[in-house]
Amino acid sequence: MMGNEMSAHPTNGLVHGMGKALVEADWPAFTDDEVRVVLGRFEFHQVVGASREAFVSWQSPRPMSTGALVRFANETVFVKRHHVAVRTPERLRVEHEFSRYLRERGQPLPAVLRCTNGDTVVQEGDFIYEVHERATGVDLYRDVPSWYPFTSLDHARAAGRSLARFHKAARNFTLPPSVPGVLTSSVAIVASTDPLAELGRLIAARPGLARAVSRRSLLEDFARYHLPTIEKAAPLLRGLVAQWGHGDWHASNLTWSSTRPSAIVAGVFDLGLSNRTFVVHDLAVALERSTVDWLNLAGTRHVAADLEAVDALLDGYEEVQPLDECELAALAVVLPVVHLEYALSEVEYFAEVVRSRANADLAYEGYFIGHTRWYEGAAGSALLEHLRRRARRC
Repeated sequence: MMGNEMSAHPTNGLVHGMGKALVEADWPAFTDDEVRVVLGRFEFHQVVGASREAFVSWQSPRPMSTGALVRFANETVFVKRHHVAVRTPERLRVEHEFSRYLRERGQPLPAVLRCTNGDTVVQEGDFIYEVHERATGVDLYRDVPSWYPFTSLDHARAAGRSLARFHKAARNFTLPPSVPGVLTSSVAIVASTDPLAELGRLIAARPGLARAVSRRSLLEDFARYHLPTIEKAAPLLRGLVAQWGHGDWHASNLTWSSTRPSAIVAGVFDLGLSNRTFVVHDLAVALERSTVDWLNLAGTRHVAADLEAVDALLDGYEEVQPLDECELAALAVVLPVVHLEYALSEVEYFAEVVRSRANADLAYEGYFIGHTRWYEGAAGSALLEHLRRRARRC
């Protein structure tokens, strides 16, 4: 959402894929005419002589929606488009309400703009749009695929401090959890007293997901790879206080004070996976996204966690908000299954929305199963033991 706008299409129209290579986009890029029509519905400062033409100065390479920086009425704003099969207007308004709540408590999120009718969402046919102020700071990781590790330990430590402040600000946000859907995350299964029954309810409520896994041995895979861990994690989670979290905390959802290795976090954005979960669930997401080079796992099958980055992120977090013994114990147990519900929603997205069998297979085998299976190996076990030792020291 920030940075020097070298061209509207810095990757020649390609976007980040499930691996390291750039791929053809699932969604059409923005045109100037499209964003001009959308922005005409929003309130802008009335500047004498300001052009009402729209110019797309940079297109985001993120793959599952369409985003762009747009120059309009003497301002640069960030416009994002979602298909209604992925995001509903109601869910988007929840994200905007959460963003407003956080901004009122000092969090550096870009403001969500309102239409002339007071709404924050525009719907045109099968697409919905949101418009944000341009984020402050340097979008240092914007051309790096999501979930790449931090480029410095100082960045990891700063991200930990910022996440703790985010959690403090979010603590009393009272909206109930969002219902499961495409590209959503939750703790409905991993904190359940009956995980198998909860998985069954999810499949029954999501016909698209049911179709996507119909040729899979879902129940057997779930019982083999996930159930033993959930049976340990769920009681620990249920002993903690639930609250809203970011849901997707990693370097490229943050902006930075400079391009230096010592930069601190300047801004936070993308609440698309935010939900009512637990502090340690959100912290586990941050560790999973940022301390294991998952994109190398497919090619080498042997990647190790960056334990120094793990400690840097957690040390930064605990500088602001110390974790107690119960939270640290829960963190080590929930980490191998923290991705589970989002992984299933990603399977549904690829199979039902964009009709990519290859990516649906990768989301199921490499993500839903593969990430949990990695923790059974030497590198994953070393990470979990590292977290257990940290809990014992506490």
